[in-house]
Parts: sequence; structure tokens; C-alpha cells
Amino acid sequence: MKYIVYCRKSTDEKTKQVLSIESQIEELKQFARKEDLEVVDYITESKTAKTPGRQQFNKIIDLIENEKIDGIVSWHPDRLARNSIDGGRIIYLLDTGKLKDLKFPTLQFDNSPQGKFMLSIAFGQSKYYVDNLSENVKRGNRHKLKLGIWPNKAPLGYRNDRNTKTIKVNKKESVIVKKAFQLFAKGNQSFTRIANFMFAYGITKNDGQPLHINQIRRMLTRTFYVGIIRYGGEVYQASHPCFIGKSLFVKVQQQIHYKDRHHCNRANHDFKLTGLIKCKECGAGITAEQHTKHYKRTKRKATYIYYRCTKKAGPCHQPYISKNNLVSQLTKSIHDVALPPSWTIKWRSWLKRDEAKAKKKVCFSISKQKQELETIDQKLDTLLDLHLDQGIDSRGYKKKKNQLFNKKLKTQDKITKIKTNGSHWLEPFNQFIKDAIIASKTCLPAGTVARKENMDSNLKQIAQSVGSNFFLQDKKLIINYKKPFASLRVTACTRAKNPEISESLLCVTPRGIEPRFVG
Repeated sequence: MKYIVYCRKSTDEKTKQVLSIESQIEELKQFARKEDLEVVDYITESKTAKTPGRQQFNKIIDLIENEKIDGIVSWHPDRLARNSIDGGRIIYLLDTGKLKDLKFPTLQFDNSPQGKFMLSIAFGQSKYYVDNLSENVKRGNRHKLKLGIWPNKAPLGYRNDRNTKTIKVNKKESVIVKKAFQLFAKGNQSFTRIANFMFAYGITKNDGQPLHINQIRRMLTRTFYVGIIRYGGEVYQASHPCFIGKSLFVKVQQQIHYKDRHHCNRANHDFKLTGLIKCKECGAGITAEQHTKHYKRTKRKATYIYYRCTKKAGPCHQPYISKNNLVSQLTKSIHDVALPPSWTIKWRSWLKRDEAKAKKKVCFSISKQKQELETIDQKLDTLLDLHLDQGIDSRGYKKKKNQLFNKKLKTQDKITKIKTNGSHWLEPFNQFIKDAIIASKTCLPAGTVARKENMDSNLKQIAQSVGSNFFLQDKKLIINYKKPFASLRVTACTRAKNPEISESLLCVTPRGIEPRFVG
């Protein structure tokens, strides 16, 4: 009979210490000589047998079905199959007589009903090993996820710590990743530019080429960087340290959302203010177009940008508006809600004062809840001692223990909520002050035109911070200011008439982050 030797090794079997392919070949050569077998070929494969589809194994099956070989020599039945389909094919070929014999140094096989029954058991054991290994991996992953540990390869900016089996920050790589987030958040960077930036600092694909734009997009949208793990359709609170702030992450998502909505070829023109304003008459978006005018007398040409309604919602009679006019109106609108420099120190002192008060209150509340936890733990210990001394039966012990444990969980939840929401109003109030100060520093005086290359982007970002629902009607810009800035807008006329208005006339309610002015 003619035999063919099949050797297989897969990477998921390292812990089982299966012989390497070279060792299998050497062992099977000696076995073939000892058994006086006619071997026509040696076929090797480095692929798992958990699922069907092995190319070299299928090649052997074809040779058997075409009756070009009579038997197979392999180290163990699990080298041939670890799944029910491939194992069934082997047994079926034995049943039909096309496969006449199997030889294993580690298992005695006889082509008889009893031998095929024992072979099917060996295949079943191999499948059980794979299934059990998979379940153990899943169970280990579930345990890691409950602890907030990412079970797979660490994303860019992080590394897998083999000693602690946790995720650590890659100090060098994390700096580059954070800078990439900051660059993209500015709004004037593409995925390709970010990939080239990271390539310049040594972050590449496995082949040394720049990261693909899809990899950049996945990186910029991964909630992993802000402490939220998404795995298998579920969400978990992560335990690894984060080097990307939530506010920065939100800005990046806004930029990605904007790019998705305004992805089109605009002849390489980048009109920064598009996507911000809508037409008041028909509700359609405002687009922009560039025109070049040639002056024959001076042989000069000039480029002008105009904004107009797209008219996609139907007929519209609104006229176009020049970029200079639009920028001037937008600048003035932001200038009206800019925080006067003379008030900055006072507002910051209020914020610092309230932060101290909130911190003190949070510490007191947490201390009180921790005392409650200690009391519950003491009661649980006392209850256990009473149960061990047979002072209370098992039914009564379980009932009381469950009551105390549920109370403990509720107390722990209270502590978490206090830490999260104890001073939740301070962050938006702090951001409000920052935006108002930035508005005063960035905006040009009313009536002037911004000429810096990135001024349009700055204006757009500030405008989105101070207002919403921007409309154009009859070449006039209409803005709905957000609540804190609406209060500042109320005093615009007063400040215009009396620039030296005293900060002592200012009354603010920071918890509502709605400043009110009197005077």
C-alpha cells in the first residue's frame, strides 16, 4: 500500500507542547522504516484544524478519493482533524474503502468497526479539547472585561504587559497618538495627513508603510482612549490609565461627523464656514463658491468667495453674501458675548471658591458613606459568627446576608455617584469661562476682516461654542446664543454705552451657569 505522511502544527497549540513539524517528520520517518511502509510523499501544514478549509489536508483527501494513495501516516489523530466535518470525511473514506489504512505512532488503529469507533472517539476528544480551550479563553476574557482589562492586543499608544497581564501606556507612542488627536481636532487635517504625521514619528503598518486611513479613523473613534471598552457588543468600564481627555475626544468626533456629512470634491477649495449656517427662508444649507475676476486695465486678477443658499429644499430668493461681509458679522456676534478682560479675574475667583466648597462637600459625603460601609461589614461579620455558632439557621442567615449585601451595593453606588456628580456643574461653568475668554482674545474688533489663514476655522469653532442655529436672511446673520452667552449678549448694549461698567454690578449664579447682569 502507498502511504502519504501528513504533519501539522498550529500556533494555538503551544501550551500542549506538540512536536514541531521538523520533529514530526523525523519521528514518522523512523516509524515508517520500522513498519516497512511505502511513503510516496511528505505533506506539511501550519494551520489550525479547528475549522474546515485546510488546503494541504484537502489535497490529501482528493488523492484518496482518486485512489492514488491508500493510507495516511500521522503523529496523532488530532493532527488530521479537530472538527466534526474533517473527522467525518476520514471515517466516511474508511467506510467506502477508498482509505484503507491509518498509521499513528501514538495510537494503534485497526480498520474494523471497533477501530473506527475508537478513531471517532479520538476525533471527538480532539474536538472537545478545542471547544474546551475556546470556552476557557472566553471565560478568561469575560473575567478580564469585568475587571476593566482589554483582553486583546493593545491599541496604538498602549502596550501589553506580559508580567501583569494588563494594558500599560506606551510612554513614547502615546505622546504621538495624543498629538494626532490634537491635530485632527483643529479641523484642518485629513486622515491621510494624520497617517503621514504618525509615519514621520515611526508609527507604521507591519510592512513599514504609513497606516491606512481606515486604521486612522478607527484609532480616532475608539472609546478605549477615554476609558470605555466595547467588546462583543457590550460596554465595560476600563481600568487602564487614559491619556486622551474626554473633551478632546468629543471634538475629534465632531470633526469626523462633519467630514462625513460634507464629504465631497470641491475642486480643492476648503471653505471653512460651510456646514455652520442655514438659510432662514427655505432651511437649506449654505454653501460657498469661488470666483476669479480679471482687471484688464491693471492686468490684475482677484479671487472672491461668496456664500449662498444651496436651494436644495426648493425655490429660494435669498441673495449671496461675500465672505468678508459674513466674517465681519460673525466676528461682531462673537465679540458681543466676549468676556471683558476686567471681569476675568473676578470670575476665576468665583470658580476657585466654588470648587473648594464642592470638594469639601464631596469629601464629607463620601466619608459618611464609607462609615456606613464599615458598619455593614461589621454586621456581616457578626452575622457569620452567629451562623457558625448555630445561633441562626441557614435560611435566616441567607435572607439577612442578602439584605445586608444589597444595602452594601447601594452604598457603593452612592459613593460612585457622589464622585461622578458631586461637582458636575463646575466643568461646564469652567468651559463657559474659557470660551468667553477665548472669544475676547481671538475675535477681531467689530467691523474688521480676518486675514489670517486659519481665522475662518477659529471663528467657526468659537461660534459653535457660543451659539447654535445659525441662519442667513437678506444678507443678515441670525444667531441663537446658548444660555450663558445669551446672558452676556443682554449686556452688549450696556457695555457699548459704558465700557467702564464695574464688575461689582455683576451678579452670577454659577450653579445654573447663567450669569445675570444688573446695573
